[in-house]
Amino acid sequence: MNNRSPRGERLFRAAAVSAGSTVVVAIALIAIFLLVRAVPSLLANNANFFTSPQFRTSDPDDLSFGIRDLLMVTLLSSVFALTLAVPISVGIAVFLTQYAPRRLTRPFAVVIDLLAAVPSIIFGLWGIFVLAPMLVPTMRFLSDHLGWLFLFREGNVSLAGGGTIFTAGIVLAVMILPIITSVSREVFRQTPFAHIEAAQALGATRWEVVRIAVLPYGRSGVIAAAMLGLGRALGETVAMLIILRAAAQPGHWSLFDGGYTFASKIASAAAEFSAPLPTGAYIAAGFALFTLTFVVNAAARAVAGGKVNG
Repeated sequence: MNNRSPRGERLFRAAAVSAGSTVVVAIALIAIFLLVRAVPSLLANNANFFTSPQFRTSDPDDLSFGIRDLLMVTLLSSVFALTLAVPISVGIAVFLTQYAPRRLTRPFAVVIDLLAAVPSIIFGLWGIFVLAPMLVPTMRFLSDHLGWLFLFREGNVSLAGGGTIFTAGIVLAVMILPIITSVSREVFRQTPFAHIEAAQALGATRWEVVRIAVLPYGRSGVIAAAMLGLGRALGETVAMLIILRAAAQPGHWSLFDGGYTFASKIASAAAEFSAPLPTGAYIAAGFALFTLTFVVNAAARAVAGGKVNG
């Protein structure tokens, strides 16, 4: 018996390994590029990069920048968006796979998926001109009645303008809804029919079938979908730049703060990218966002893998 692999199989294996390695190499090269370009600016920085709320780079001889507020706004808006989007997305996916008539499933799914085709600038304009004024009474109500909780305290920008993390988070939730819904729908659709039949044979209602058969089977897929949505939210640029209002004062971890996310701050300062040191400051912020995204996805992968193995 000939144990040697045919030439075609060896070539295919080599091509597959090369394709897979390309992603790893690309990520490594991006990280190295960001780090090399950021180090000179970090060495010239006169403020603590991790704890300073200011980001002043106009004078190359007096750099003073930190990512505290950028990290706060990015995390608050993204996590708030994920908190809103995941339950709604899972509910839509369950409805489409378990409850909706077959003739309704396809057109309804197409409408949800079409949200992903809307440009982010459209979401930004809709958010600041249409949604933000509608949310002002809600924000005032929450601030008046739940202001004792730090998330709902009066922020560093006026609520009347609506350019807050609260508004930005809702817009982000709408933007990531198609991603999470699409992946969750496909995962729930793959639930083994034998599991569903077994639950029905035990006299389970439709909701009980969903609870004991569909949701547990798709749990790791929903986590993966949520992390895809979170990655999309962390990197959103144009919509956040349009919606969020620049804040004169540092933020205090309130949903009614304004400010910049990592991505919107970098995009807003493109005119400063002519000098190496100011440019390096923004590259350092980009490296922080790159690291944050990588850590979040690695943690999600570990959680999803643990659920599957468990």
